[in-house]
Amino acid sequence: MGNRMPSRPEFGCLPTAIGSMPHTDPDEACSVILKYLPDIPVWPQLPKRSSRESMVAQCSEGFPGIVIYGDKIRIERSAGFESELEQIYIDSEEDSAGQYGISAEYAAGLAAFLSRAAGSRMVKGQVTGPVTWGLTVTGEDGLGILYDDTLAEAASRFLRLKASWQENELRGITPDTIVFIDEPHLVSLGSVFAPIPEEKVPALLDEVFRGIKGVKGLHCCGNSDWSALLETDLDILSFDAYNYASSLAAHSDRVKAFLERGGSIAWGIVPGDEDALAHESQSSLRDRLEDSMAMFTRDGIRFRQIVTQGLITPSCGLASLSPGAADRALELTAGLSRDLRSRYVT
Repeated sequence: MGNRMPSRPEFGCLPTAIGSMPHTDPDEACSVILKYLPDIPVWPQLPKRSSRESMVAQCSEGFPGIVIYGDKIRIERSAGFESELEQIYIDSEEDSAGQYGISAEYAAGLAAFLSRAAGSRMVKGQVTGPVTWGLTVTGEDGLGILYDDTLAEAASRFLRLKASWQENELRGITPDTIVFIDEPHLVSLGSVFAPIPEEKVPALLDEVFRGIKGVKGLHCCGNSDWSALLETDLDILSFDAYNYASSLAAHSDRVKAFLERGGSIAWGIVPGDEDALAHESQSSLRDRLEDSMAMFTRDGIRFRQIVTQGLITPSCGLASLSPGAADRALELTAGLSRDLRSRYVT
């Protein structure tokens, strides 16, 4: 884990985004993304368009026994359940992802993006992580399937196949792809109240990473046990730098080792909260970001390395904002990136 390092792009603080947008029209969402993030556009998740496009439901299509009731998702076992689970194992061993697609009904933004992003030199996608998925999807006992070892492993293999299918689709646009595993529920990792079986987490994440041949990212929008996450097989750690820079800086020895092996940090410095966003400007966010990055240089990480290997993003998905605020968040992300690149990237 974490010992391979193929050549990775030096992003030089290019801008990208986490994925979710507040729009209901997929073409409109794609237009905004392609306008502000032409270097690394991301396909938009549109949870306001349909509950099937919320992040967990979106990656549930095709899992054995899955039933969606409004915002609740559960597994109801039927006669062929065990053999269907077995098929997931067979397909993951054979890297046979063709049957694990995300249809336009579950991801209208992905379908629109695939037809509109031609010509991009790099593109980003995302898949829900096994911890968040496994805590949200429940079994017949009402508990998250993460607590059932068999179902938790089946889910991680299933999500690995979803990631692999998606990456293959994105490679129709460009061979240079980034796929993030989105894990908001990892905020509980390392907490004394953690309902997460911590020893399982790295193996579950690495199982999904095995489905991604290009650049692998992990996004967690709260505090977490960063040391454990930096030990997994990731290339980009994406975090909420607006609120949690000091919590990651507390692990600067691990961050330093991660950067030394060619890893990148995606600095989620543009707030995804409408009130906070209204009080920030490009210059205030640059000051905040430079202060945050400076925390890491105290432990011997070079500022130039942080910038060269960095990405600039919003702190989280933008689906909870108004379309106008989401537009402004991406405008600030792009503007801040240009500012940093003109100052520090030669």
